[in-house]
Amino acid sequence: SFANLRIHPHGLVLVDMQSYNDHMKGREEVDQLLNKVEERMKELFHGNIKRVKRLPAILRGGVIDRYWPTADGRLVEYDIDEVVYDEDSPFQNIKILHSKQFGNILILSGDVNLAESDLAYTQAIMGSGKEDYTGKEVLILGGGDGGILYEIVKLKPKMVTMVASNIDQMVIDGCKKHMRKTCGDVLDNLKGECYQVLIEDCIPVLKRYAKEGRMFDYVINDLTAVPISTSPEEDSTWEFLRLILDLSMKVLKQDGKYFTQGNCINLTDALTLYEEQLSRLYCPVEFSKETVCVPSYMELWVFYTIWKKQTDI
Repeated sequence: SFANLRIHPHGLVLVDMQSYNDHMKGREEVDQLLNKVEERMKELFHGNIKRVKRLPAILRGGVIDRYWPTADGRLVEYDIDEVVYDEDSPFQNIKILHSKQFGNILILSGDVNLAESDLAYTQAIMGSGKEDYTGKEVLILGGGDGGILYEIVKLKPKMVTMVASNIDQMVIDGCKKHMRKTCGDVLDNLKGECYQVLIEDCIPVLKRYAKEGRMFDYVINDLTAVPISTSPEEDSTWEFLRLILDLSMKVLKQDGKYFTQGNCINLTDALTLYEEQLSRLYCPVEFSKETVCVPSYMELWVFYTIWKKQTDI
């Protein structure tokens, strides 16, 4: 064990203690030592300390990584107690970790995607229960965890087509085994009575559907969140989002709706930029947004509903 003591000119005093302990008794000993240090500091400063704040220990190098950042850059320690699945696909690293609070959590390349607790996310990106999917044609972009597909199939649509940009078969394989509370049995087969899953790049598929004149009542984009970059001209993800938006509008019926996630509510600049992009599409659109608490994200998340602006004939 060793400790660093730093005293700053403006009065801040930092005591940073690092220790290697692989058992609970060692951690208790460190905690007792810090208690004594805190008491001694109060004596030395003759009661002139305005505030004392002790932060929980960060556990480094553990078998299980419990630390994952939020979208707005805050570090969250999850109550993860098991690595359920950890594989590298040709596209990304895929982890499914078990949380005592949130159940199994899907994490793709370090980004928390969805937990078994997060039905609120799925409901929000489907319109928060305000839509009637009975007998409707639905296109899902992304959604490899199967949550959206599973919930929509319950609502008796005419047909649901799920396709994504480089949709990862390994994500599907991992989720259908370890995220069944989210996806049920819809990923067991790529075709069902009222749905099909296409393992294809969504951009050529969208272009083909537009050329064929195929139209959908609903398009649900679950591909990627709004980028945090404030320079859309310099970020390829912004170009991708604009392309997907334009192609989606071409296959969306005149009275159809397009649902998508935005990002966390704190990223106001990025969300404003996204809304500006909506004015640049090939056809005029209108939109509304909703803020929803997604349990495993530990932050409020913004969802968009977009539709074609009705023009007077």
